[in-house]
Amino acid sequence: MQVTYWLEHAWLDPVVEPGVAVEVAGDGRISAVRTGVEAPPPGAVVLRGFTVPGLANAHSHAFHRALRATVQVGSGTFWTWRETMYQVASRLTPDSYHALARAVYAEMALAGITAVGEFHYLHHAPDGTPYDDPNAMGEALIAAAAEAGIRITLLDTAYLSSGFGAAPDRHQLRFSDGTAEAWAERCSALKERGHARIGAAVHSVRAVPARELGTVAAWAEARRAPLHVHLSEQTAENEGCLEAYGMTPTQLLAEHGVLGDRTTGVHNTHLTDGDIALIGSTATGTCMCPTTERDLADGIGPAVALQRAGSPLSLGSDSHAVIDLFEEARAMELDERLRTRRRGHWTAAALLRAATADGHAALGWPEAGRIEAGAPADLATIALGSVRTAGAVPRLAAETAVFAATASDVRHVVVGGRAVVRDGVHALIPDVASALSTAVAALR
Repeated sequence: MQVTYWLEHAWLDPVVEPGVAVEVAGDGRISAVRTGVEAPPPGAVVLRGFTVPGLANAHSHAFHRALRATVQVGSGTFWTWRETMYQVASRLTPDSYHALARAVYAEMALAGITAVGEFHYLHHAPDGTPYDDPNAMGEALIAAAAEAGIRITLLDTAYLSSGFGAAPDRHQLRFSDGTAEAWAERCSALKERGHARIGAAVHSVRAVPARELGTVAAWAEARRAPLHVHLSEQTAENEGCLEAYGMTPTQLLAEHGVLGDRTTGVHNTHLTDGDIALIGSTATGTCMCPTTERDLADGIGPAVALQRAGSPLSLGSDSHAVIDLFEEARAMELDERLRTRRRGHWTAAALLRAATADGHAALGWPEAGRIEAGAPADLATIALGSVRTAGAVPRLAAETAVFAATASDVRHVVVGGRAVVRDGVHALIPDVASALSTAVAALR
């Protein structure tokens, strides 16, 4: 069905335009964009506020949503947090994971997210036994995204070791396929569909022995698929890698063909100057997850230096301490201000680009993340009259969105030309809060 959307204000990178008509063809793609349209055309769907391309959440662990707030009691480190995370992971089944992910992805839709990269390593039953369908957990996530109305890149993750060649511990049995060859055989059975693409991931150099890295990289290369990897999130990872292999994690990944322009390193926090140069020279991307990186006390990564070296930036909500890509965008800038005691490392347009076009590219949707003919009609509209955004100057709507708005200010979301959120209400799952409450309670 063809439809026309009239956008009161729209971000047509890099400028804000008033009065934009977006015509959508029957295949859900934008057929035309007309500027200077002062009033809604007859029959057009009106989106008042500031409309941007749908946001791309480039790094998600959907089940971590069940940890929100419960991990804020007491003190500790990433490693103590991980023990609590393992307890939740042990309780998930394909059915309970579907219910949780469906609600989490609906929460993302309410936040303006139209595509998610799910870094997926919960493959088997808790004792490591494969389900009758070896991809039951991955299929649950793909179905959940469809029911929530958003796109997904399932980044099927190789996770084979508890650390630098050691066997998986009891918590990690369900993560492991035993070998990278077995991982490749299982995830080769996953099929792409209209809303879902399949990518690959190396959990980390801790969890995938060096001899197995090339197999994962070759699988992704053969399919021209995105490849993601947790990289240097913790100093302990760097120290262990130096001890085991005599090189940094970045150097190890480069040696085994993992780096490249379809690869994204997630976090990229504790890097040497040489690491930064390697990542940039190979055009390997960087996905920053500031709300998680600060929640887990990971540190502040060298995002400015990485981008200058040639690494495209994207954003993710990772552990879902909050699900808010506007917060991730401004946190990247504000964390850098704290680190350097200087302001203005990125423009609002550059931060929006990380949350839209560059995030989609990192997830294997290079045609998405922009409002232009030929792109998928994925849109998110932010209110310009909320208590956070009231008084906004329209020509500075991008600055308002990045530095003042929150996920709660998203009023309308369109995916593939179809309204998924209207007036702040999810069209497919009307009571997302109840769906979340029920799904999380089932895991406690």
